[in-house]
Amino acid sequence: MNTKLPLIAIIGRPNVGKSTFFNRMIKARKAIVDAQESITRDRIYGKMDWEGHEISIVDTGGFIPDDADIFNAPIRNQIKQAVEDADLILFIVDGREDATSSDRELAQIIHDTGKKCILVFNKCDYKELEENVYQWYELGIETIVPISALSGRSTGDLLEIVIEKLDLTNPIVREEDENNMRIAIVGMPNVGKSSLTNALLQKEQTIVTPIAGTTRDSIDSHLVWYGKNITIVDTAGMRKLAKVAESIEYYSTLRARQATESAHVVLVLIDAEKGFCRQDKTIIDYVIQMGKGLVIIVNKWDLIEKNSSTMSEYKREIAGSFKSLSHYPLMFISALTRQRVSSVLDIAWNAYEARRKRINTKLLNEWLVKTYVAHPAPAAQGKQIKLKFITQVHAEPPVFAIFCNYPKLISTSYRRYLENELYNKFNFSGVPVKLSFRNS
Repeated sequence: MNTKLPLIAIIGRPNVGKSTFFNRMIKARKAIVDAQESITRDRIYGKMDWEGHEISIVDTGGFIPDDADIFNAPIRNQIKQAVEDADLILFIVDGREDATSSDRELAQIIHDTGKKCILVFNKCDYKELEENVYQWYELGIETIVPISALSGRSTGDLLEIVIEKLDLTNPIVREEDENNMRIAIVGMPNVGKSSLTNALLQKEQTIVTPIAGTTRDSIDSHLVWYGKNITIVDTAGMRKLAKVAESIEYYSTLRARQATESAHVVLVLIDAEKGFCRQDKTIIDYVIQMGKGLVIIVNKWDLIEKNSSTMSEYKREIAGSFKSLSHYPLMFISALTRQRVSSVLDIAWNAYEARRKRINTKLLNEWLVKTYVAHPAPAAQGKQIKLKFITQVHAEPPVFAIFCNYPKLISTSYRRYLENELYNKFNFSGVPVKLSFRNS
C-alpha cells in the first residue's frame, strides 16, 4: 500500500522565484520560468527527494490581492487550496526588496491557518545580502532562511530545516503499484481540456476561462478510481511551433508534448463547433507516432444542434479525413454539463490495458494461418509470398514480428489487411499496433 507523502506548498508574490525554486527541488524544468509576472496560474505538483525522504511539492501562482486581472481571483483560490492541503508552507520573498502589503497579507493568511511555515529569503546570491533578513521578522514568522534558488546557494540548509519541521525520521518506503495509469489531456487551445480535468476530478483543480492559453504548464492531478491510481495531466493548447511567437507559449507547447510522451493514454480533445481540422490530425498523428493509447473526444457536444444522424455524420467526416482512426474510440461529450464524462475513464482504462496486452504465440499463429488462408498475400515481382510465423516482440505499444520469405515485397494494402484483422481478433482498440516483417 502506498504511504501518503508529506506536502509542501510554495507561495509568494509574483516574480519572487517560486517556480525557479520548484524546478530546482524536483530537478526538472516543469514549471515555466520567465521574467514576465504571473506566468504560473494553476497548482503544479512534483516530487523531490532529500536524504532518502520523498516529499510532494506544489508550486502556485503569484499572490495579488486585487482583481485588476481576470486571473487574480482564481489564482488566489488555487493558493488557498494548496495551503489547506499542505503540511508545511514555504513563503518565498524577494530578499532584494522591502516587504510589501501583499507580503503582509500573505503572512496574515499563513498565521490564520496555524500551519508550520518557513520564510524563504530568496535572491540572496551573496552573503552580504543576508543583512537585509532582519526586517522580515516583522511578519511574525520565526524561521527565516536566506537562499538563492537560481544558484542553489544554501538550499541544502533549507531542506535540512524542512525535514526537521516535517518531523521526518525514517525514509518512507513506497511500493510500486502496477495499477497506475497516466493520462494526458491534449488538444488545440480552448477546446475544454481544463474543464474536462475538473469534471473528471469533480472539483476545480485548474483555472478555466474563455481565454485561449489560460493553462500554461502541464499540471498533474491524482485520483483513485475503483481502486486504481490515475494521474491526469492537463496541458496547454498545442499549436504548430512555427506559429508560436511568444516564448511562454512555445515552452507551454513543449510541456504538452513532454506530457504526451510520458503518458500511457492520451485524450485528444476536439471542439465540436469548430470541427475536425488539420491541427487536430497533426496532434493525433503525434500521439500515434509516440505509441500511446489514444481516445478521441469531441467536446462541447451540448452546443451542437442535433438530429438522429448528427453523430453518425460527424463520425463519417472524421473517418473520411483520417481512415486509420476506425481503430480508436471516438466519444462525444460535454465537459461543461458532464454529459458522458463518466465513461471517459472506462474507455481510457480499456486502452491502457490493451496497450499492455501480450498475446500467446500459439494463438497468434493460429490466427495467422486462418487469416492467410482466407486472403493470401498477393504475388509481387513474380514471387509468391508466404507468411510462416508470428510472435509478439514488444508491448506498450504492441509490436508483432511476422516472418516470411520476401518481407520487402509485402504491399501496403496487405499490411493494412493484417492490421485490421489483428485489431478485430484481439481487441486492440485505442492502441497503435505495429507489424514488423522479417526474413525467415
